[in-house]
Amino acid sequence: MWPATYADRLWQWNLLRDRCRDLPADHTLETINDWWFDAPMTTRTIIWEEHEHWPDPWQLLAQDRHCDLARALGMLYTVMMTEHKDIQDLALAQTDHDNLVLANRGKYILNWAPGQLLNIQSQAVQIRRQIHSAVFNSMLR
Repeated sequence: MWPATYADRLWQWNLLRDRCRDLPADHTLETINDWWFDAPMTTRTIIWEEHEHWPDPWQLLAQDRHCDLARALGMLYTVMMTEHKDIQDLALAQTDHDNLVLANRGKYILNWAPGQLLNIQSQAVQIRRQIHSAVFNSMLR
């Protein structure tokens, strides 16, 4: 269940990141994916063309509703801030299916569906554009 207030979301998000640091990589990614799938959805809160103005993680958590792209961005931020030693090379990708988070050079896909952590080789995904996580490093300080 998605926390109702910003303070509760911030608290739960911190607990999520702490819990995920010691899990195996695939469990970490699945747990983060599932947490963000509890977020209430709405239509377009952010758009690709304005990625340089996207909210930082705390601004994103302050929102009580997210579009599919904002949810993916939240997943990306969460994985980045978890600093899991076995999860690297992250990217946010716009595909023919949806807005996805690719981890470990695309070995794992987040934001496909709740309860599912997919291997990109098992699905035919056409990437239209992507942004590597390094672009967001300055937003996490």
